[in-house]
Amino acid sequence: MSVAFVPERLRGKAEVNQETLQRLLEENDQLIRCIVEYQSKGRATDCVQYQHILHRNLIYLATIADAAPLSTQKTTE
Repeated sequence: MSVAFVPERLRGKAEVNQETLQRLLEENDQLIRCIVEYQSKGRATDCVQYQHILHRNLIYLATIADAAPLSTQKTTE
């Protein structure tokens, strides 16, 4: 189960910290590797569930990034 999954009753109450974000990034890395492996073996239909989890994780990370105050975001100036 993805670390990004939070039951309805707990939504908005989970603490987002560096450890959680790192675990999520590592999980995404594993998901991408799994998806690539299945695709290279011609089993593209088997990787759909992993693509869904990856998509959910990426949306979760984007939501966190959008909600972060500008002072905590790195600037590229």
